[in-house]
Amino acid sequence: MTQRLIILDRDGVINHDSDAYIKAPEEWRPIAGSLEAIARLSQAGYRIAIATNQSGLARGLFNRATLDAIHQHLRERVTAAGGRIDWIALCPHGPDDGCACRKPRPGLLLEIAEHFGMNLTDVPVIGDSRRDLQAALAAGAQPWLVLSGNGQRTLAQLRTAPEIGIDLETLPIYPDLSAATTALLDSLSGS
Repeated sequence: MTQRLIILDRDGVINHDSDAYIKAPEEWRPIAGSLEAIARLSQAGYRIAIATNQSGLARGLFNRATLDAIHQHLRERVTAAGGRIDWIALCPHGPDDGCACRKPRPGLLLEIAEHFGMNLTDVPVIGDSRRDLQAALAAGAQPWLVLSGNGQRTLAQLRTAPEIGIDLETLPIYPDLSAATTALLDSLSGS
C-alpha cells in the first residue's frame, strides 16, 4: 500500500482555539468529530502529522513540559478514538522572531516531509487560517480550508483580499475536519 500523508493544523482544526491560548491539557477541547476523523484517516492508512505554531512558548504563557502534556493528552484522546498521531512539528517562536518554521513559512511542513521521507506534492494540508494555506503553497503541498476555528474569517478575508496562488474556485473548503476527511476518503474510493 502506498504511504499516504496528511498534515493538520492543531488549533481551530482539531481542537477549539482560544485567543487566550491553550495553556494546559484541561483547556484542550476537541472540535466535534475531529478525533473520529483522525481515526478514520489512520485506519485508511494515512500518516497523521500536525504542524502548529505555538508562540505561547515564546510569550512565556506556558513551558515546553506543559505543551508536551497538552500534546500527550491530544494523542491519548486520538488513540482512544481508534487513531494515532504520527508526528507533531511545532514552532516555539514568536511572530517577530524571524524563524523559518513559523507558518506562513514552510519550515514545519518541510520538517514533516523530511521526517517521512516524502515529497509534499498532492499532500493535503488542512488549516483554518491564511498562514496555513500560505505554508502549504510554499511547501508545494495542497492547501485545504476548514471553516471551523478561524476558517469563516479566513474565507471572508480571501474573498475581499485574494491571496496570490490561492484560487477560491479550486480551493477545497469544508465545514470542519470531519467533512474534509469524508471528502478525502470518498475521493479515494471513487464514490
